[in-house]
Amino acid sequence: MAETGEATSGGRAVLCIGDIHGYISKLRPLWSNLEAVVGSDSFATALVIFLGDYCDRGPHTREVIDFLLALPSQYPRQRHVFLCGNHDFAFAAFVGALPPPPDGSPLSATWAEYALNEEREAWFKGKGHEAMHVQGRRWGGDMGGRFNPKKGMAYKGSIYDAGPTFESYGVPHGSADLAKAVPDTHKKFLCDLVWVHEEDNVLIDSPEGRTSCKLIAVHAGLEAKGVEEQLKLLRARNTILPKVEQLSGRLDVWEMPKDLSDKSTLVVSGHHGKIHIEGLRYIIDECGGLEQLPIAAVVFPSDVIVRDTDQIVAKC
Repeated sequence: MAETGEATSGGRAVLCIGDIHGYISKLRPLWSNLEAVVGSDSFATALVIFLGDYCDRGPHTREVIDFLLALPSQYPRQRHVFLCGNHDFAFAAFVGALPPPPDGSPLSATWAEYALNEEREAWFKGKGHEAMHVQGRRWGGDMGGRFNPKKGMAYKGSIYDAGPTFESYGVPHGSADLAKAVPDTHKKFLCDLVWVHEEDNVLIDSPEGRTSCKLIAVHAGLEAKGVEEQLKLLRARNTILPKVEQLSGRLDVWEMPKDLSDKSTLVVSGHHGKIHIEGLRYIIDECGGLEQLPIAAVVFPSDVIVRDTDQIVAKC
């Protein structure tokens, strides 16, 4: 497949990369394929938006985060946006890397909403759990190898399949030592993850021609009503919320919000374990953390889907 020449009069190509889930073996070929598709010059100045969920399920979370941290120095003319996924939020919660609630509330105040699940999910009760966000306790819990019917496989440690993340840092699942094993640079990466990214003047090709849109990127999506209120919440990153629906919801954040249905706004997410494109609503997560499925990305303005498994030969 030849490069598509993504450079535009408006500036940068825009690349939105779906959930990685610890698969460095998929991220590296996807990155190479994106450069081949976009072309070296456009790739060097692209806006690259990672849609979240860098950890869990796959075996190499540590290497994935090292790869991402190296990008700004390796590609200094690119812009990189790292969205927070629900798995990343929970990982950050476990290792003490969540931003503190702005009102000073203790993170233990988040437990009550999920209290009925504590025994079934065998929440983490080790050192430091007293001050931990509920999602961190769930992330470090132990499902005892029970079968996950949604994934068709046994849970990997916790309800979040966090076991491989612990192992990538050299500690057993559920060990409080993970907080010491995770480098400070990785904790800062987790702490700095944004919950939403908004970008004006993103170009997209369609049968009717090339148009300019506003892009909103958020890990799971936006609820049907009250978009401005949701964006305000996401910009604030208020960690006292027990669950951030826009990072972890399912059917309630699947559709294009009604507030945006008559506007030129792209809403791009990962999270849902499939590729779904309907109008300007894009869900880009073909892998879902499953070993046998590819990681995917979408390229604008060409509106091309690129996978790590694509056999691409760049134009000489």
